[in-house]
Amino acid sequence: MGPGAAVAEVRNAVRACLSDLAAGDLVLVACSGGADSLALAAAAAFAAPRLGLRAGGVTVDHGLQPGSGERAASVAALLAQLGLDPVRSAAVAVPPGHPAGPEAAAREARYGALDVAAKEYGAAAVLLGHTLDDQAETVLLGLARGSGGRSLAWMPARRGAYRRPLLTVRRAATGAACAELGLPAWQDPHNRDFRFARARVRHQALPALEAALGPGVAEALARTASQLRADAECLDDLAFAESGQLRGSTPGGPRGSGGNGFPPDGGSPGGRPPGGSTDPAWRSRKADSCAAVPQIRRGWTSAGWPRCPPRSGRGCCATRRSWRAARTARSPPATSAGSTPWSPPGTGSDG
Repeated sequence: MGPGAAVAEVRNAVRACLSDLAAGDLVLVACSGGADSLALAAAAAFAAPRLGLRAGGVTVDHGLQPGSGERAASVAALLAQLGLDPVRSAAVAVPPGHPAGPEAAAREARYGALDVAAKEYGAAAVLLGHTLDDQAETVLLGLARGSGGRSLAWMPARRGAYRRPLLTVRRAATGAACAELGLPAWQDPHNRDFRFARARVRHQALPALEAALGPGVAEALARTASQLRADAECLDDLAFAESGQLRGSTPGGPRGSGGNGFPPDGGSPGGRPPGGSTDPAWRSRKADSCAAVPQIRRGWTSAGWPRCPPRSGRGCCATRRSWRAARTARSPPATSAGSTPWSPPGTGSDG
């Protein structure tokens, strides 16, 4: 008899996420012991060997609750029982007084520990257990704070070595998967502590929206994040391309290839450049890209969405495909009578 629907859904999501990795690659699962990350760990332990991959696990002890060290040790032992190897329990210090609050401080400390583990083990990918519900909560929090489109699209399926296989999976499915597999999922008391905005969104705001508007609110919010991220990535690509013209040269490749984005070597597994925001070369590239954005926006507007202005040497336009923004090499339509043609930065009146 095969697995139940919930277990199969989680396994399929993990399998699809790992399908592009090479045989022998190591995948690390970040696991708190909660239902989401525990279901993810079990699915990785099942799927990775069948793809010729190795799967390990990392649990982080933030030291913010009594008995957190013992709980981290029990999570590590459970990961080993699932067949993950290597397994690490990492203790971190969460500094008080973070300007964005204790949740942000804990998150930074956690990602720092994951970066270190991934580098030491040579992991090709680090899997995070965020679900569709987490994505919806993030969008709703951003809307309440008046955030822009980039902030609303905050959790990508991939960033650097980090991957989120479960962004299309509901939290109910991960809980059902753990119950079916007999896994003792830990209930973090902070998730029901209404001092934290995310807990209030999870247990009060989203249920109220579902009650008032009907089912499907979480899916709609997650879909909004996906659309906004596609738009932001398209604009980023255009900005990086035009930043080369501002410097008087054309970038040599896409972001992250070493041509005009972060260098492929020497950065952290999360995709940050060596030295982070203090690295002079990175700051220069960022400044060039940011300087190009206003002119790209003006050209985009004058050409009319969904098409955007041509780049020097060849045409470029953006279109929506299945609710995603796509950048192509096709030439845009001829400029209508009476409108001002868009010219690359440094070649026209905007330069």
